[in-house]
Amino acid sequence: MKIEIRTQAFDPWTEVARHQASMAAQHGRFGATAVFVGTMREFNEGDPVRAMTLEHYPGMTERHLESIVHMAFERWDLQDALLLHRVGDLHPGDPIVLVAVWSAHRRDAYEANRWIMEDLKSRAPFWKREELEQGHRWVASNTPG
Repeated sequence: MKIEIRTQAFDPWTEVARHQASMAAQHGRFGATAVFVGTMREFNEGDPVRAMTLEHYPGMTERHLESIVHMAFERWDLQDALLLHRVGDLHPGDPIVLVAVWSAHRRDAYEANRWIMEDLKSRAPFWKREELEQGHRWVASNTPG
């Protein structure tokens, strides 16, 4: 299991391949890999968005993400998980979040991946400030799934 908050850009597909390669001892044990990649949109609430600053509470945010993943392991039969999340300055098209889970069966992989992402979006301590043509605004709530 790997959980990281990063300030630098990352390629989600390279990260998934790298993590899966590190799981050599588990090859043949998993039959499903579910991957979710969230990227920054160029619009929100009907307005064009030029950029975004994503902030977090160091320590608290990492603990929350670890808790989410540990709960997923308790609820579903998972072999491994990878969760990466960006903070700092982002632009449209930049990957923000990567959630990947490995399991013997697709149902566990799909359900765990979705559950991790939904909890992260609704409860994890991140704050978004969008840069608009007219200035800045803090995002009060996330868009529905």
